Amino acid sequence: MKLFEFQPKLFSCLKGYNKATFMSDLMAGIIVGIVALPLAIAFGIASGVTPEKGIITAIIAGLLISVFGGSKVQIGGPTGAFIVIVFGIIADYGINGLVIATFMAGIFLILMGVLRVGTIIKYIPYPIIVGFTSGIALTIFTTQIKDLFGMQIADVPADFVSKWVVYFQHFDTMNIWPLLIGICSILIIVYTPKISKKLPGSLVAIIVMTIVALLLKHFAGVTTIETIGDRFTINPNMPTPEVPKITWEVFTKLMSPALVIAMLGAIESLLSAAVADGVIGDKHDSNQELVGQGIANMVCSLFGGIPATGAIARTMTNINNGGRTPVAGIIHALVLLLIYFFLMPLAKYIPMSCLAGILVVVSYNMSEWRSFKAILKNPKSDITVLLVTFFLTVIFDLTVAIEVGILIACLLFMRRMSEVTNVSVETGEIDLSVDSDLPDNVEHLIIPDRVEVYEINGPYFFGIANRFEEVMNDMGSIPAVRIIRMRKVPFIDSTGVHNLTNLCKKCLKKDVHIVLSGVNPKVMEVLSKAGFDELIGKDNICSHITIALERSRVLAEELKNNRGREL
Repeated sequence: MKLFEFQPKLFSCLKGYNKATFMSDLMAGIIVGIVALPLAIAFGIASGVTPEKGIITAIIAGLLISVFGGSKVQIGGPTGAFIVIVFGIIADYGINGLVIATFMAGIFLILMGVLRVGTIIKYIPYPIIVGFTSGIALTIFTTQIKDLFGMQIADVPADFVSKWVVYFQHFDTMNIWPLLIGICSILIIVYTPKISKKLPGSLVAIIVMTIVALLLKHFAGVTTIETIGDRFTINPNMPTPEVPKITWEVFTKLMSPALVIAMLGAIESLLSAAVADGVIGDKHDSNQELVGQGIANMVCSLFGGIPATGAIARTMTNINNGGRTPVAGIIHALVLLLIYFFLMPLAKYIPMSCLAGILVVVSYNMSEWRSFKAILKNPKSDITVLLVTFFLTVIFDLTVAIEVGILIACLLFMRRMSEVTNVSVETGEIDLSVDSDLPDNVEHLIIPDRVEVYEINGPYFFGIANRFEEVMNDMGSIPAVRIIRMRKVPFIDSTGVHNLTNLCKKCLKKDVHIVLSGVNPKVMEVLSKAGFDELIGKDNICSHITIALERSRVLAEELKNNRGREL
């Protein structure tokens, strides 16, 4: 396997970099930085941390993912997918637990990149991705109901069902003014692109609704519109980095949430990079991207930030506005840094219901309802994986959903693979009509007496190993030689090797010789390491069926003569 090479895309993009490209990246970076501002604030608050933590994450992650990542146009930062995870970790382990889990997730992401796991993640079944993405979207929507309707609830439960019970119990406490602010925010975000696609709808909504809220407060006496300043104290200073103390006990306790952060971050960032590749006609380095994501999350955690990953919406905004190198991502981070230092105090006037409206739109865009609906028309196995992952994400948490979803997908994959692989048995004569690898000058192949030919068609793994033995047992009579044709076996796993070894030993105890035919080099390498050369003899491993049949004649005759002498 090829070793990992540390080659961030930025390094190659700077070769031949010119003024025209810089100007294009500059405009894209400024626009993306402005677009990222309201989302970073909203994601930070929804995750259960302060708004400045969301922006700090967008600044640090945006910078480091662009510098060390494997995509030319990826924009990194906090995303909606992490809201549920972060909120749950804080509830269970506190802010310090989140910092440690994020730091550990960064280490895991770097290891995944170095071990070249990036090329494997793309094989995670699509129903699992849609299931937990849709589940996260519904959960995000649920968390925003209180602020959207301006309800007076002292303590909102953490789990999905209890939340809705409390909402219905307190529905009479809703306030019309926050609801109007939230609805207007949603309408502005939806209709702004129809006026200008370059105007970020979420930012327009924040500016307009903040002004409206201030006017209502000062001129109409409306004091029921809660703002960020009513709930948080804004501190526009960059925090001092602090390395978290990780003991073995803390490590084992936070292993599961850290792995979920790493897995979700890897999936979302690589999906975003793949979508971007299709637009700009490039190919990202998935393993380098994971390393970049890992570095970003580790450093973010040192500053008290939240988990970050590649953001599809901001990445597409970058592309649509001319960004073509990681320089655009770096500029986006610098724009956010300037806003953080000079304009952050103004954030305290932003209405909470406006941020709720932004997140309602985010949850709708995340919902993948069209993909969800399409998968419901697929085979029952895909529907099962989709619904199980979706409901586990909503009712329990993402950790359980991903673990169970992948487990179910693996089990279904095993079943499908075992259905693909089949074992056939022939005696008397080999059917030439289905045997395409025989020489042209061979008209027919007669199988000698007391010789059986078994052909395995497909992977020889734990799903098929026992079935092969059952087919042999069903034959009833005991032959002198069993030929096992493996020309159509692309790989064999340890269970297959173990099963085949035991089967050969049982046959040898009964004086039944085993002859292997047409084993491909990769499978032969595995069998050789398992000692098959010594077990059945090198002469009994044949490259072609014609050689195997001739060898079986010799073995059958020897066995017959030996038994004749014994009599």
